[in-house]
Amino acid sequence: MNILDKIVIDKRKEVALRKSLIPTSQLEQSVLFSRNTTSLANNLRNIKSGIIAEHKRRSPSKSVINNGLNVQDVATGYENAGVCGMSVLTDGKYFGGSLDDLLTARASCNLPLLRKEFIIDEYQILEAKAYGADVILLIAAILTREEIKQFSEFAKSLNLDVLLEVHNEDELHKSIMPSLDMLGVNNRNLKTFEVSLETSKSLSTIIPDDFVKVSESGISNIAAIKELQPYGYQGFLIGENFMKTDNPGSSATEFIKSLS
Repeated sequence: MNILDKIVIDKRKEVALRKSLIPTSQLEQSVLFSRNTTSLANNLRNIKSGIIAEHKRRSPSKSVINNGLNVQDVATGYENAGVCGMSVLTDGKYFGGSLDDLLTARASCNLPLLRKEFIIDEYQILEAKAYGADVILLIAAILTREEIKQFSEFAKSLNLDVLLEVHNEDELHKSIMPSLDMLGVNNRNLKTFEVSLETSKSLSTIIPDDFVKVSESGISNIAAIKELQPYGYQGFLIGENFMKTDNPGSSATEFIKSLS
């Protein structure tokens, strides 16, 4: 059983518990539920840097990255740096995140916010909307084609952007549908944790141009971005690189300056 399988088993239990505690009607009455969302896909098409900067305390592959920063400072720093959007990890057990992190980020910046989560239930999409997200992540490796369709269409009905993440050609073929905005290629092999930009390169040719192409994992320098841009990538998800510093905002600022 790989790490993703373990996470999904735990996630099912967690979501069942949350559903029993907070009814959907309560989520729909939240103040943020009716706010107008900002499209990350549009930002990636129109803002040259293409950086989606992440708030991530730890991960299964790297254990602790940075526990000492508050979300407010990170979000403000990223916004000042000129990133296109911010990804907020909300998984507690494996990544040390929470929905409160999303709420704090929303209160601290006007960036489009991606709820980075292992979504296996429509309820989590309602949560994303209620806590101020503009975008949800769907992971092809843990969903059937029917679930991808159901969840992405539900997200679109709430005016949320959808970023679908794939790791290989099979996942890509089962996932392509009009209710997606962005296709993300994760360069990390989930079985071995090895990272290779070749994954993004090889899949780029079979991603239709209707979707914004996003490359995820293993992007730690300007060279990697310059290498991927000719393959049509307009979005680059960067987490560890900024989060392992004392000031993610200023390291994102420097990074974007060097890029331009």
